[in-house]
Amino acid sequence: MLVFVSGNFNVLHPGHLRLLGFARECGARLVVAVYSDRIAGNGALVPERLRLEGVQSNSLVDEAFLIDEPVADVIRRLRPDIVVKGKEHEYSLNEELQAVEQVGGRLLFSSGETIFSSVDLLRNEFLSRSIKSISLPSYYMARHQIDVASLQTLLCRFVDVRVCVIGDLIVDEYITCQPLGMSQEDPTIVVTPLSSTQYVGGAGIVAAHAAGLGSKVQFISVSGSDASREFAQRELSNAGVNLRILIDDKRPTTLKQRYRCKGKTLLRVSHLHQGAISTQLQAQMLSQIEEVLPNIDLLVFSDFNYGCLPQPVVDKIAVMAKAKGVMMAADSQSSSQVGDISRFHGMDLLTPTEHEARLATQNRDDGLVVLAEALRNKASAGSVLLKMGEEGLLVHADKAGSNNWLTDRVGALNVAPRDVAGAGDSLLISSALTLACGGNIWEAACLGSLAAAVQVGRVGNTPLRSFELSQELSE
Repeated sequence: MLVFVSGNFNVLHPGHLRLLGFARECGARLVVAVYSDRIAGNGALVPERLRLEGVQSNSLVDEAFLIDEPVADVIRRLRPDIVVKGKEHEYSLNEELQAVEQVGGRLLFSSGETIFSSVDLLRNEFLSRSIKSISLPSYYMARHQIDVASLQTLLCRFVDVRVCVIGDLIVDEYITCQPLGMSQEDPTIVVTPLSSTQYVGGAGIVAAHAAGLGSKVQFISVSGSDASREFAQRELSNAGVNLRILIDDKRPTTLKQRYRCKGKTLLRVSHLHQGAISTQLQAQMLSQIEEVLPNIDLLVFSDFNYGCLPQPVVDKIAVMAKAKGVMMAADSQSSSQVGDISRFHGMDLLTPTEHEARLATQNRDDGLVVLAEALRNKASAGSVLLKMGEEGLLVHADKAGSNNWLTDRVGALNVAPRDVAGAGDSLLISSALTLACGGNIWEAACLGSLAAAVQVGRVGNTPLRSFELSQELSE
């Protein structure tokens, strides 16, 4: 159905957005006619070209154009199914009415519901980020003799690193909602969905981050044969990632839905299968790894404990990578699921949260330094970056291979985070890339923390870009 709206549209204010939102819901195609300066007369406060551009830029509108003739003539020519006008015109003389009836259409009056004025504003949640709230850890950098120039140099070297990321592929869906109130039948919050935005998550976004930072990336994973897989493949290919995604017909591609309202997450719903992949798929994965290992510098395990990385596969991959002299880093998330980061033996870098480290070591009492050392010993790891949320990062590392273990802390660099979901992924890959291109663990922690600060400044897992980190370093 074709829907038609006309007007001056000097400035697209919330009233216009509600009207256009209502009109868009009435049919499949929304066409808007903007009155020319001659037709609008004194009602034209802004030149017609700018008024037209304003309407054309609105995502609710399929087509917009200028008219320099009576609107009734335009309606007879276009023959719309529905013509929409504001509620304030319902009891006035409407010149469009006769023309609408002649073409068999309907004239509707509505200013729309207030929820439609929220749509574009809520969309801004995904398009903007709090870049001004980020600052570098100057005291930490001074302690370890790190300067901005050295970090910029390391960042430029990311393009020389060849990476393979292996782990669980996840699609994250953010469903923006408008609150309606409280149910009268039971104490339940009632919302209505306004829009949905999908992002690649899990190990997939780690691979996309690496590609966005300039590295050459291979991604090995397992997915179902469904729409989520197709979405992820399309997005990752566009990001420049070389895909090696095996299909498991017995599981869906993991889909995590977050229902958000006014910048807060109300509910998470996960569609997934947590069983280990079959031995046949394990053999195929090992074959893929064997093929890429001679041509990579860095192997990253991004484990979400959904069955993509059974222990026999992890152990065999680690042995093969060590034999080839490939650097290894690992993260194993245990937020809503149970995992064990210490099962990744012999890694050069581990990046657990405090909770994940305590799960792995069964240590609920000791301080953070003792905890980090216990995990390092159990996993035979090189260095540990212990993530502490809003408290920042604990760095536990060997000073220049002297078996003299030192600990330091990087505070949270973004004082106004908007969505912390992607912090660990960006920290993992940025820190690992820094080590792979010759940086030390202190520089790795600094660049990793900066990447996490940029990522949490926006909603949704969108791939990092090297220029974003470079911009922050320059500022």
